[in-house]
Amino acid sequence: MGVFPSPEWLKSAVFYEIYPQSFRDSNADGIGDLNGIIEKLDYIKGLGCNALWINPCFESPFKDAGYDVSDYCKIAPRYGTNDDMIRLFRQAHAKGMRVLLDLVPGHTSEEHEWFRQSTKVERNEYSDRFIWTDGAFSGYTLPFIGGESKRDAAYILNFFKCQPALNYGFAKIDRPWQMSTDSPAARATKQAMVDVMRYWLSRGCDGFRVDMARSLVKNDDAHHHATIEAWKEMLSPVKQEFPESAFVSEWAAPQDALSAGFDMDFYLNHEKTAVREANGYNLLARRFVKDGEQEKDLSYFTADSGTSIKAFLADYLPEYEATKDRGYFCFLTCNHDTVRLAPRLSDLEIKIAYGMLLTMPGVPFVYYGDEIAMRYYALPTKEGGYFRTGSRTPMQWGAGANLGFSQGAKEDLYLPVDPSQDAPTVEKQEKDPDSMLHWTKLLLGLRPGHRALRADGGFEVVAAPENGRSFAYLRSGDDGERLLIALNPGLEDERVALPDGLNPAESEDCLAAIGQVRPESGEEGNALSLGAQSFAVLRC
Repeated sequence: MGVFPSPEWLKSAVFYEIYPQSFRDSNADGIGDLNGIIEKLDYIKGLGCNALWINPCFESPFKDAGYDVSDYCKIAPRYGTNDDMIRLFRQAHAKGMRVLLDLVPGHTSEEHEWFRQSTKVERNEYSDRFIWTDGAFSGYTLPFIGGESKRDAAYILNFFKCQPALNYGFAKIDRPWQMSTDSPAARATKQAMVDVMRYWLSRGCDGFRVDMARSLVKNDDAHHHATIEAWKEMLSPVKQEFPESAFVSEWAAPQDALSAGFDMDFYLNHEKTAVREANGYNLLARRFVKDGEQEKDLSYFTADSGTSIKAFLADYLPEYEATKDRGYFCFLTCNHDTVRLAPRLSDLEIKIAYGMLLTMPGVPFVYYGDEIAMRYYALPTKEGGYFRTGSRTPMQWGAGANLGFSQGAKEDLYLPVDPSQDAPTVEKQEKDPDSMLHWTKLLLGLRPGHRALRADGGFEVVAAPENGRSFAYLRSGDDGERLLIALNPGLEDERVALPDGLNPAESEDCLAAIGQVRPESGEEGNALSLGAQSFAVLRC
């Protein structure tokens, strides 16, 4: 069990991530809104998702697409009102769905009233809410800005110039102006964030995804121990008051995140750098290697990459084993910070990828539009998106104006829709039984009726050959059910041996399949024959 008991509902949860300005525009102003989300709740539920994660929708100047918050307790007018959000909570709950909002605890917008007060020469209750040096010309090793206010000090930044860092203290103090993690200022910051969480939870919110959760305390150690303690302090009163609330961290280090009190941690993409190896998620879907002037795609899901699942498992299994009884290490199809899998991967490659991602342990997250394989669309930056902008284009609903996203003028759209003649849409794919939409619905539709596929269901590797492309694993439920999941993303047929007692040939119940997957039984034991680019879920 984790630091705080996780709500029971997470075991059967499937999340749908919504970038609100791009999902559905209900008032024809070109920007998605909360009422547009409400209109599509039945669609999301029909997809097989029973929970939402909504990216930041609070008041903001939108220099970082809403991750620069100017008022944590007010919905941005472009999306609607606080009453609209409360109505969204209520209508989602009436349909058996949960809603997480996005919490950005590390910084605010430079336009937040806390920061405006903090810039004043006169001392006030917000003077130390942010991290200030002891002089306008006195910088630091962290990014800083000087000369922007009458206060004779420079302030520390998170990411962009418009995002002053909130003061949670320093784990290691090496300047006179730095404050400890137990200073009155750091305690006040933590209390302010607790107040924000209470505000929305008391109005029907079911929890939060937490942006850059590991980066609160400055000069922290490699495992962020001071930040872990800060989160335990903040989450303790919240979890006591709202025991059904759920929290998922953007941390990508589950042993640390779950120690901090989070229920879930995202398995995020980490590329290889000078100080760390690429992580398992990167190896699955985004492993690019330079070969002279050419760039090779050695991702596991790429059909001709030739790579084994072994490298992924070397990264994933230690984290899974260390945390499986404490919370969930969650897979996602993509998110607002990541380039979409399409069109780099073919539809068949993506289907096999989803087969694995949506049947592994933990709580799955589907990014809006991934269910129809929306494409990454190279665009100029919008609201600080830069390369990420192309993964934030409007949802493609149908053949109508702006592909059904908005009745507004094309030139008023938040971002342009995919202009391709063959742009995937929900309307087209609902009519095609072989579509990505139907495949996603099939996979997600398995979860409610099979306890083996719950977030906490058992997981055991059955086959992971060093010199092959195949992968097979067993999911098991507390009701005794066992499901064998097998895939071969490669271009050659493969055969994998199965351990004694595991014989899917005894059951003709194949729950989902792509390509040729054939159980075999003989004198040499049980095996699976996996055709090229195949996937199956087999009861055994």
